[in-house]
Amino acid sequence: MRAAVEAEDEYHDDVFPGIAAPRDGSRWQAPADLEEHLYELCEADDAYTYLRAVAVEGLYRPVSFADKDSEAAAGPLLTVELPDGRKVAQVYTAGVLPRPHPAVVYEYVTLGALAEGCPDDVDFLVINAATPCEQYYLTTEDEREVWADLHRRHHRPGAGADRIETRRTGAPGPGPLLHGLACGAHLCFANGDAWNTLDWHGAGHHNEVARLAESWGVHDREGWLAMQEGLLAREVSPWYWDFVLGARTELIARRGPRVDPEQWRDGIESALRARALESGGPGTPHLPGDDPELDAFVTALRALAGKVLRYEARFRADALLPPDGLVGTVAAWDIGRASKMARWGRGARYATHAELREAVERVCAAARSAYASWPEFSAGYVLGRCLHFDEEGFGPWYTDVLHAHRVLTTDPDSPWLTVPFHDA
Repeated sequence: MRAAVEAEDEYHDDVFPGIAAPRDGSRWQAPADLEEHLYELCEADDAYTYLRAVAVEGLYRPVSFADKDSEAAAGPLLTVELPDGRKVAQVYTAGVLPRPHPAVVYEYVTLGALAEGCPDDVDFLVINAATPCEQYYLTTEDEREVWADLHRRHHRPGAGADRIETRRTGAPGPGPLLHGLACGAHLCFANGDAWNTLDWHGAGHHNEVARLAESWGVHDREGWLAMQEGLLAREVSPWYWDFVLGARTELIARRGPRVDPEQWRDGIESALRARALESGGPGTPHLPGDDPELDAFVTALRALAGKVLRYEARFRADALLPPDGLVGTVAAWDIGRASKMARWGRGARYATHAELREAVERVCAAARSAYASWPEFSAGYVLGRCLHFDEEGFGPWYTDVLHAHRVLTTDPDSPWLTVPFHDA
């Protein structure tokens, strides 16, 4: 049984890419930087450099969803037959891929894999057919040796990571959708994904399914719906992270911005013991010594306050927070991941286009209700990531996202400098 979803409004005519050149002879606006580069190489008739560029980035090949093995990326290479009987195999770069269609998925493939696996009866490989950056190649043995060599010399897994990738065409206009997409910028930057597209194919259908299964334990539509809702409700991360931060926020509201750490820890303990009493009713053990498990939890949360203080001190030293800055909530850790979870669900075909849009708009609302700016949102996300993974090691779990924060808050192409956090 297929775990994917189909909806009546998912069917459309854009099964394969089809992009016409401007009729007035003006320069074509390519969807992204790679396609702009390939367009220039087509104009220069530089087929070899074109091939080298796609060897670096990789390609996508259409596969019939009805015939696809759901457990593998493999499937017949889609071909069309020319009037003279010769066969052409079609592959595409990421920027020209159409909106997802129920009948066809796109799988990631390297030029090296095409060199090895292209069937003998295929005469040509066409890259980006029916677009202004279309290029044909013979599939002779000598030509495929060139493909394999370019792959060996230029392809590196993950080489496209840690960058801002922006679609120049086909993106939503200003509004909640664009803002909700920008909330996933940390993860888009880390993966080298286009941050502003709803036509999500990600790393290819098989890889999107595997990502959700291996990293999130999501194996089907029902699992995706539950995880998406949990992230939007901020219920995937431990509740007590924001409980600890909330105790400090309450102290600040009552006593001003300078909070003594020991008073904060005492406030955490008082609030936690009051919560235990309230949830259990009269007679519930809640005083020190009454309940060893509660006492241990109190000790852990008092220690968590110290961990937060040490992270915030490092954040200020690294200019991730202003000199007197604090993190009020780690809501962004779930909200930011919810932005990408919506897209991953679409890539795995667990979500419809309408569900993707709704989830992204809810991400926007959640972020705006919890934060006042992109840097504030980012600091909350980074603290959540560090509490989840880093254990005060200040290793790659911290340094990688610190690098993302710095680029996203300074690069002119960053969504955080082009999308207002709040509407004017």
